[in-house]
Amino acid sequence: MSLERPWLQSYPKGVPAEIDVNEFHSVSAVFDTSVAKFRDRPAYSSFGKVLTYGETDALVEQFAAYLLGELQLKKGDRVALMMPNCLQYPIATFGVLRAGLTVVNVNPLYTARELKHQLVDSGAAVLVVVDNFCDTVQQVIADTPIKQVVTTGLGDMLGAKGIVVNFVLKYIKKMVPNYSLRGAIRFNQALKLGSRHTLPKVEIDHDDVAFLQYTGGTTGVAKGAMLTNRNLVANMQQASAWISASGIEMGKEVIITALPLYHIFALTANGLVFMKFGGCNYLITNPRDMKGFVKELKATRFTAITGVNTLFNGLLNTPGFDEIDFSSLKVTLGGGMAVQRAVAERWKKVTGVTLVEAYGLTETSPAACINPLSLAEYNGAIGLPIPSTDACVKDDAGKTLAAGEVGELCIKGPQVMKGYWQRPEDTAQAVDAEGWLHTGDMARMDEQGFFYIVDRKKDMILVSGFNVYPNEVEDVIAMMPGVLEVAAVGVPDEKSGEVVKVVIVKKDPNLTAEMVKEHARANLTGYKHPRIVEFRKELPKTNVGKILRRELRDTPVP
Repeated sequence: MSLERPWLQSYPKGVPAEIDVNEFHSVSAVFDTSVAKFRDRPAYSSFGKVLTYGETDALVEQFAAYLLGELQLKKGDRVALMMPNCLQYPIATFGVLRAGLTVVNVNPLYTARELKHQLVDSGAAVLVVVDNFCDTVQQVIADTPIKQVVTTGLGDMLGAKGIVVNFVLKYIKKMVPNYSLRGAIRFNQALKLGSRHTLPKVEIDHDDVAFLQYTGGTTGVAKGAMLTNRNLVANMQQASAWISASGIEMGKEVIITALPLYHIFALTANGLVFMKFGGCNYLITNPRDMKGFVKELKATRFTAITGVNTLFNGLLNTPGFDEIDFSSLKVTLGGGMAVQRAVAERWKKVTGVTLVEAYGLTETSPAACINPLSLAEYNGAIGLPIPSTDACVKDDAGKTLAAGEVGELCIKGPQVMKGYWQRPEDTAQAVDAEGWLHTGDMARMDEQGFFYIVDRKKDMILVSGFNVYPNEVEDVIAMMPGVLEVAAVGVPDEKSGEVVKVVIVKKDPNLTAEMVKEHARANLTGYKHPRIVEFRKELPKTNVGKILRRELRDTPVP
């Protein structure tokens, strides 16, 4: 047992204390290795269409050649991807990385305002977007640095079946609004153009930024966490070392990928870790359609699934879920938000497999702590620091606290981001001079090295695993002429963990809650919408005028 790393005594058998971050020089190299090992095995499945590792590799090569040969992009240029889970996603992602460029993941549900900020802030040169969201792009494209838009339909990679899928989505389900994007090119056309070029050899190293992964900030502005090849390779090595002790087999696993690949959890856990094992990512494009989701699960012999608490709870409450054959299921990993005990216990009862909680942040690529996958039952902890990771609990003065004491959870390891894109001051606030990332979560560690989240130091609101920062919501609501003052807080919610509540002091007495919600719908992504609107004569404040959000949060909902 190490006194400095008490968690090592609790490590599952076979999990090393350290990983080799130098085994692969880039994320692209991991993909290349998997292609060489598993060329004829299924890599991705979507709408019944399966791509092998070899087929995916050929398409990745074409897209990379399109970016470098046709568009003449230079190493380090940014390419934004705005898609739900579909076959185009991994093709575009690994194409961008093979070309030595940087992926900027974009939530396709962003409003025009949010999309414009991210495209401008990242300086992205190319945007790949699914047709369903092109009307949002159309509203802002002229005010962004985007030089080329690549559009695609959800059915475009599905062969003959794809024609039917695209027709149904546009004309029957009315999910594809009309749009006009001058100069845009279709994804399949880009692949054809790429096939005419020979991809030049691109030198990619550990310190090159692979992803600009946007996360909220306490300033209310989304910031791009610079995740290097080293960060992601390290986290993949750490997580794969951890789960390899659970009976995961090379080339035999099928993982359900329902969390969006633009979310860091799915990107690393599903997209990279299971790729290293030669597994097949079974892509769920619309997990909100729970009936359809359960139908797909019934037709699939899956061995692993990742998700957030709301996803697992939704499945458990969908008719037919308990009729699924879970005999092949080995791993259920929950993260992104706290796993609720009631959900975990019910999951174990229905599936026979423990719902294991993990903890991470965008800034840690994301995994920092994971519970042993061999847990007999839910334990309420976020787990143990994974290999090559140090964790501690510090007080406000920066002093490391002993086991059992509550303080801010701090993380150090090769998976900690390079910093925030073009925001050195924010980076210095988040990562101290000794390399410790200050998470903003209040935690304690027990004698065995297990960590437990107690509360949040930050005012961040966590809705179904997505970060919502009060300042952004407040900035949007404050745009309304009828609002004098506004504060946003998170309040507990059975379904999503928390929901956004706004407390407003009116300037216009005629202002209504519905007017506030309508304004929010036009300017904020769905999970950021205030579900509760409360009006008061004044907001509680400190003597220097800072709004006391905690006081608003602790007040019972009227």
